[in-house]
Amino acid sequence: MNPQPSPHPVTGPPAHPLRFSYGTNGLTDLRLDDALSLLADLGYDGVGLTLDHMHLDPLAPDLAARTRRLARRLDELGLGVTLETGARYVLDPRRKHGPSLLDPDPEQRARRVDLLLRAVQVAEDLGAHAVHCFSGIPPQGAAGGVTGSAVNEAAGATAGQADPQGVSVTDDGVADDRVADDAVTDDGVAEDTVWKRLAEALTPVLDAATDAGVPLAVEPEPGHLLATLDDFHRLRTTLGSPDALGLTLDIGHCQCLEPRSPADCVRDAAPWLRHVQIEDMRRGVHEHLPFGDGEIDFPPVLEALAATGYRGLVSVELPRHSHAGPQLARQSLPFLRRASLPGPQDTGRRTAPGERAPAPEGRTP
Repeated sequence: MNPQPSPHPVTGPPAHPLRFSYGTNGLTDLRLDDALSLLADLGYDGVGLTLDHMHLDPLAPDLAARTRRLARRLDELGLGVTLETGARYVLDPRRKHGPSLLDPDPEQRARRVDLLLRAVQVAEDLGAHAVHCFSGIPPQGAAGGVTGSAVNEAAGATAGQADPQGVSVTDDGVADDRVADDAVTDDGVAEDTVWKRLAEALTPVLDAATDAGVPLAVEPEPGHLLATLDDFHRLRTTLGSPDALGLTLDIGHCQCLEPRSPADCVRDAAPWLRHVQIEDMRRGVHEHLPFGDGEIDFPPVLEALAATGYRGLVSVELPRHSHAGPQLARQSLPFLRRASLPGPQDTGRRTAPGERAPAPEGRTP
């Protein structure tokens, strides 16, 4: 007997191994349920959920109850989730990303550790595939990190400007996370101390992540102590390569800062890859851009990512574009699906009059 055809034939884009999500830090003008409904309606596989006051407040007294309701809602919508902890002012209304894991005050460092422990618990309750975090900016007088001028010198870039303190400023007039030149010294002892501080602060979080079965995915962030893939390996070695320690790879950061192409970075990072963030970016300028507005050639990146066997979420990261969040979410998924198809693709990269087309895999000429 021949099987009857399904009354609901499958339609839509061809199947591919990558699963795409969109970060709620780029949808902060929407209520959380509205943001989740939007992403499900658009066909996203999941959501990069930033713990923050406007969506899921990690400091709210009813966090456990709200997490249970959210778990049911994600299940109803068929959305996977990654927990993000990069909210700008969730712990301190006056210091962006403060306090960090590098704060000189042990009590302040403990506040960041507590946030990450809460994130691990929420991730376990939601069935999230990873918890994201970053190191933070080195305190003044400590070595390490990357200055605004160092980013541009390493990249050989002419784009972007710096303010008098050496902090790179993006085109929208918002200073990014790079540190001023005078915040870095050549004091190797101070550098060892701050790296030790980071490792000690992360140890209880890794213990909790191990118990929960949820990997902790540390992100190299331009201007932070842990800024590059090499820095990630330094931390991994210092901690003894614990199984719970993984990597968040931001594709734009690879374009901005790493010496190798984004596709090569994907291949290099494959054994430790637990979370991926994606957006467009230019060499030497730490500014998250919508797809097509930067220099990245995405098909080789997505091909490399699929070839690694990575099956976590690939999350669009546009935290400064919430004013256009719904529109960009609508545009981003078709772009990524086209770019992940085999064969030559037009990824929509726009070339200005008189500008040479970008070199392969996002390399600048």
